[in-house]
Amino acid sequence: MSYRVKSYAAHSPASRLGLFTFERRSPRPDDVVIEILYCGVCHSDVHNVRNDWGNAQYPMVPGHEIVGRVLEVGPEVTRVKPGDRVGVGCLVESCRHCRACGKGWEQYCENGATYTYNANDPAGGTRTYGGYSEKVVVAEHFVLKVPDALELAGAAPLLCAGITTYSPLRHWNRFVIDMASLKDEVAA
Repeated sequence: MSYRVKSYAAHSPASRLGLFTFERRSPRPDDVVIEILYCGVCHSDVHNVRNDWGNAQYPMVPGHEIVGRVLEVGPEVTRVKPGDRVGVGCLVESCRHCRACGKGWEQYCENGATYTYNANDPAGGTRTYGGYSEKVVVAEHFVLKVPDALELAGAAPLLCAGITTYSPLRHWNRFVIDMASLKDEVAA
């Protein structure tokens, strides 16, 4: 069963976002159907809509900082259940078998990562449309639980801006900043 979804889409590089209705793909056994409650606005959304990178497909429904509630899950889904608070970032699929995917680096998938929008889903050939819409269908592997203590609206930007900041800090083990040293460096 596919889902008829209302959204906001760009229809050309010069157009404003306007109402657009489309069909979300039918869920697969490992998919999660999410009611979108909030979606952040990232500058890469603007770049994509304006075709600054030269690969835009129109109509384009942007948005890759998605937060919402699980509506339903496929029979193979084990980590989330209906009613859970969840988020989805810039990826909705990868091969999950190559060396990069095996390391958890799906964004470097050797067979091509599938982005939340402006991409083609290799499994079904359908277009991906982003979070400026009512619902999204995503493989469980790319769905993150949002803790109850986090405000949902504030959690959305963490799925891009937040992870963009966190990732290099984690990579370089720089979680603690020595404020005294920082003050000395600023004063110098």
